[in-house]
Amino acid sequence: MRTLCTAITAAAAVVSLAIGMPGSAAADVTTGSVVGVEALPARATPPGSVNSTRILYGTTTVGDQPTTASAAVYFPPGQAPEGGWPVIAWAHGTVGLGDDCAYSVAGPGEVARDWAYLGTWLAQGYAIVAADYAGLGTPGDHPYLNGTVEAHNVVDAVTAATRQYPTLSKKWAVVGQSQGGAAAVFTARHAVEFGRGELDYRGAVATGVPAYIENILLPIGPGVPPVALGPHTTAYIFYILDGLRTTYPDLAIESYLTESGRRWLERGRTACVGAFGDELAAAGVVIGDQFTRPLSEIPDLLGKLTRTMGLPETGFDRPLFLGQGARDTDVITPATLLYTTRLQVNGQPVTVHVYPTDHSGTVNASLTDSIPFVRGLFN
Repeated sequence: MRTLCTAITAAAAVVSLAIGMPGSAAADVTTGSVVGVEALPARATPPGSVNSTRILYGTTTVGDQPTTASAAVYFPPGQAPEGGWPVIAWAHGTVGLGDDCAYSVAGPGEVARDWAYLGTWLAQGYAIVAADYAGLGTPGDHPYLNGTVEAHNVVDAVTAATRQYPTLSKKWAVVGQSQGGAAAVFTARHAVEFGRGELDYRGAVATGVPAYIENILLPIGPGVPPVALGPHTTAYIFYILDGLRTTYPDLAIESYLTESGRRWLERGRTACVGAFGDELAAAGVVIGDQFTRPLSEIPDLLGKLTRTMGLPETGFDRPLFLGQGARDTDVITPATLLYTTRLQVNGQPVTVHVYPTDHSGTVNASLTDSIPFVRGLFN
């Protein structure tokens, strides 16, 4: 699975050694600085964009350790307006954990959906910066659903892109779906802080947000759940376990798994989500059969999960748009609506829309409302 971007990964590895990836003796790369510019593969270039590039930039990962990440930068056609193109930071959904899965390498898993969505923003006159997140397409492990890390990656990608391209405005908003919906929420909470006064953050749009997803791990263990889940749900659980392992390596997650569970966990580290889900389904994998002891034996399990992926419920200083599909079975609608209610009770600047569609369909269904919402952010 990793052969598609071997050359890119090798080049990134050379760059990382020169600029000070964790473990290197060289000086650390400056956060938000561009350390490389590459051509985007055709599969990672949306129709309607021009002069699109892949940038390598300095950011941070678990424990605020410096690292190099990648991002795609898409420009709309035509002459940039006075002050530069306003920027949309696109926080993408789950593509997998392998470097071959990175958005700026392989493009989106749901091509028609994402290209229609991003093409709409391009047609509206926005440039797009799509961060891959740390460990996707560049050296290191990806701490899946670690919201603070993803927020740093998104903000630093916008910082790097606006430093690199003078035709980009410092005014920006973030939009995201699913994993990226959570990343957009974390970004919204920390954008001003992480931008260090260099950027002009305006607000966020998040769809299919996995609210309280941390709770699904609490009962998991031998025999729980006892039946096969949907293939993507099973893949997500292995991804979450790997993200937990990356964020908290001392937990010895492997010790909770059977030999089969350990094999699937390792397979998930390099597998893109579509193929991984298909493999799990073909093998009839039941999550409850993959454990030797319950995850609840991990000390402060809920606390660890909440600190990693628990969505913030206060501290938002710019408008936040949340869109949810009423028929979403990937992200449970009642949990998302509970989250929005808590935001409202806490007096947060949130706007909520529910659409008669599923998880994937919410992305483009939300445009009817999110386009004017974002337009208002830039006025």
